[in-house]
Amino acid sequence: MPLNTTTTPPFVAVLVRGLLAGLIAGLLAGAFAFVAGEPHVEAAIAIEEAATHAEPAAGAHDHEDALVGRTGQRGGLFLATGLFGAAMGGLLATAYVLLSRRRRDDDGRSGLLLAGAALLGAVIVPFLKYPANPPAVGDPATINQRTVTYLLMVVLGLVAVWAGSLGYRSAGAQAPTWLRATAAVGGFLLVTAVSYVVMPSFQEVPADFPAALLWSFRLASLGTQVVLWTGIGLLFAALMHHERRRRTGTALPST
Repeated sequence: MPLNTTTTPPFVAVLVRGLLAGLIAGLLAGAFAFVAGEPHVEAAIAIEEAATHAEPAAGAHDHEDALVGRTGQRGGLFLATGLFGAAMGGLLATAYVLLSRRRRDDDGRSGLLLAGAALLGAVIVPFLKYPANPPAVGDPATINQRTVTYLLMVVLGLVAVWAGSLGYRSAGAQAPTWLRATAAVGGFLLVTAVSYVVMPSFQEVPADFPAALLWSFRLASLGTQVVLWTGIGLLFAALMHHERRRRTGTALPST
């Protein structure tokens, strides 16, 4: 009998590929953030420092006294995105292995779907409720509350994706594609809408903060995450496809 080449590779092999894909994607995301986001960060810091000098009692932070200067922060950007990307790639690889029983093949396409699901649930859904804010935006007194609610929104976003997947499967394998897609979208939108209504909102943007700068920063932040997860998905799928072809090529039929 020929060797079965459609089984999932060992977990360590998959994990290494996930870590590598995440690391590379993280560095690419860091490069995007440096080019597209850093100018907006600098502009926001200038506004914050101007407010600090004008109202020293307002409690704003002076970046000149920061433990890490702006040069170090720029260098640390690539370190942070690289490590974060590697961690996310490792999580994606773990999910890929855990869900291996649901797949018919092992060429990495399900890894690309997992990355898309993570982008939708863990990034886009929370972003639409709690978009990223640059320096000088946000009340320091609510930072803990905003952090907790954002993390909870990430969880709810993933639950919404799971609800969409559950709706797609619950329609039945014999159902028309349009019906299964409708059930998936309906389940996803239901959980998302309820989450948006239940979760609190924060309106802390100063009235005089430039709207163009605010949205340019937010779009750059979103773009960084899109680059990260798109890169993880594409690189991981390519690595797993290459692994499958390698195992297929080295498998010898028994005589």
